[in-house]
Amino acid sequence: RCSTIMVQGQELPLDQDWTDAFQSAYMELGGLGERVLGFCQAVLPSSQFPRGFSFDSDEENFPTQQLCFLGLISMIDPPRAAVPDAVGKCRSAGIKVIMVTGDHPITAKAIAKGVGIISEGNETVEDMAERLNLPLSQVNPPRDAKACVVHGSDLKNMSSEDLDDVLRSHTEIVFARTSPQQKLIIVEGCQRQ
Repeated sequence: RCSTIMVQGQELPLDQDWTDAFQSAYMELGGLGERVLGFCQAVLPSSQFPRGFSFDSDEENFPTQQLCFLGLISMIDPPRAAVPDAVGKCRSAGIKVIMVTGDHPITAKAIAKGVGIISEGNETVEDMAERLNLPLSQVNPPRDAKACVVHGSDLKNMSSEDLDDVLRSHTEIVFARTSPQQKLIIVEGCQRQ
């Protein structure tokens, strides 16, 4: 959404170096399980947006592109202290624990590892690709990975059979960046199992 970036009080074009720096910071902070928020601004002309203007996020009657990136803030949003124990008790009772969250996949995976939803030593296909130094497409078969993190945008393109396959073939599953509607689809998939 941003085309410029504020650097020491000066608005500069947002180039690939700044975009890469953002991605790197996001991956590092998100990988620690921190929630990362990006901030931007747009200066709105008072002639078009007078005092008392009624902003409508459904109709988007205000600019949402060509914004100026200001920076990011990360915050620790730790799970409740009782969660790892609860996950362990569920597991020992034979219950398969699945995490469904709106968080970014990087953050979700770090939290899932922290609370034991993804066990130590269990890998996702991304972990396997990194360990073997292979592109993701060459990790074969993807089912070899006991754990998986499914992004909401991937879930959107899955048929019910694909979802059933994911639920059957992985013992540890995290669904990230999911919408409320997708949460219902996941529950229905679990009920089918």
